[in-house]
Amino acid sequence: MATIAEQGHDDADEPSTADIRLVISASALGTVFEWYDFFIYGTLAASGIIGRTFFPGGNEMLQTLLAWAGFAVGFGFRPLGAVIFGYLGDRLGRKYTFLVTITLMGIATAGVGLIPSYAAIGMAAPALVILLRIAQGLALGGEYGGAAIYVAEHSPPGRSGYYTSFIQAGVAGGFILSLIVILSFKGVFHGAAWEEWGWRAPFLFSIVLLGISLWMRLKLSESPVFKKMREAGERASNPLVESFTYPGNLKRMLVALFGIAAGLTVIWYTAMFSVLSFLQTTMRVDETTAQLITAAGALMGVAWFVLFGRISDLVGRKKPIVIGYIMTLLLLFPIFEVMGAAANPDLARAARHAPVIVSGPACNYSPFAAKQSDECGKLLDYFSKKGVAYTKQTTPVVSVSIGGEPVHDHSPAALDKALADAGYHLDRVHPSARDIVLILLAILAISALSGITYGPVAALLSEMFPPAIRYSSLSIPYHLGTGYFGGFLPFISQYIVARTGDPFAGLWYTWGVTLMALIVTVLWLKEDRHGHIVA
Repeated sequence: MATIAEQGHDDADEPSTADIRLVISASALGTVFEWYDFFIYGTLAASGIIGRTFFPGGNEMLQTLLAWAGFAVGFGFRPLGAVIFGYLGDRLGRKYTFLVTITLMGIATAGVGLIPSYAAIGMAAPALVILLRIAQGLALGGEYGGAAIYVAEHSPPGRSGYYTSFIQAGVAGGFILSLIVILSFKGVFHGAAWEEWGWRAPFLFSIVLLGISLWMRLKLSESPVFKKMREAGERASNPLVESFTYPGNLKRMLVALFGIAAGLTVIWYTAMFSVLSFLQTTMRVDETTAQLITAAGALMGVAWFVLFGRISDLVGRKKPIVIGYIMTLLLLFPIFEVMGAAANPDLARAARHAPVIVSGPACNYSPFAAKQSDECGKLLDYFSKKGVAYTKQTTPVVSVSIGGEPVHDHSPAALDKALADAGYHLDRVHPSARDIVLILLAILAISALSGITYGPVAALLSEMFPPAIRYSSLSIPYHLGTGYFGGFLPFISQYIVARTGDPFAGLWYTWGVTLMALIVTVLWLKEDRHGHIVA
């Protein structure tokens, strides 16, 4: 049985070492910059600035959910971008397609920084945010597939896992760069200036990154595989249609969607955005401190992507991914429990020794409601906004107990005092040096889970599909998986936490998707005895 990777490869046309270095650096840096553009929104959404600026006020939880919904919208349009730019990439070429995508992304990102606030223009503000997030999603739908395939098609045999791992590391690099730029501008614009308008600077900075990326990518030549197909007249006449009709390709796309893209992306976003949100909101770590810790942990974790990409050249793509999924199922909750205990020991201790129990005949709570319909719902809304874990029970009358002690006065002031007396210190905290080390080790551990599942993927997906329809066939399932399973992760996990009162409950979404991905990958991703993906 022939491997897909063998199709279209010619050892005699291998690029030089200098060519490979330029290909990797230009593609990886472009990926860093483009994902920076996409993640800058999510990084600021985690801090609450996006919600407060662009969405209706009156309910902080609702603002947070709407901000994350805006984040998810960008992901929701990534599959459409994959269809459009995948078609262009298979018909017109890899190089020019991802020049267009990065230009669209840079302009849309800078545009977000120019939108007036909700207070100034009302509902036009969130509408414009959504439109620009759609543009970003379309652009990103074409970027990743183009960069991954471009590098893979320049790679000599036995090295594509290593070379394409820099594209994978570039995705993490975009998240890290977004944190570094935000922290740098926060150092320039202090206090009120940052909250009022300084936060816009990271969006506008995208124009500088766009210029650098275009300068580098314009130096590149077309992929050798695509040039040979064009010269031989072997390009697909309609790559979109043929992606679904080529023998066996639909099954490969479904495996790529449910077994690869869905699994790797929920682990990755949990390792990045969920960690940042968990530290800033749930564990009430000082915002700048949380961003510094997350950036440092993510930076240390970049090496995992390159390491496991190289390992996949030696042992095959499937083994590391399956092992990573299994380890995620076993270690996800313990890692976050260690992180929470280290981030805010007093809060973690209070939650263990003085649990909050809210009971009533019908505790109807909706995080989307500006005002809750009954007393029990108002209590749940209060504890949810405070970030305090709670348990619900059914009783004839509404009641609250903290650490076994009933609280008869349900006014916010009385509840604040009861929480403080029980050891719930809800001020922002700065973890000790020892605890920061523990947090970093936890981030490094979850980054390893992401690296082992994500590092080999660009090579794996490039090898799964025939060259003539590779751009479309790779991009569509990848962006469906990352767009819907991953893009909605912050929103879904935050909603689960808000509804359950359990700060760790949102992790069940990651756990469930990973289990599905493990089953699909084990049963339907086929390799030969040498570890090569087979048709």
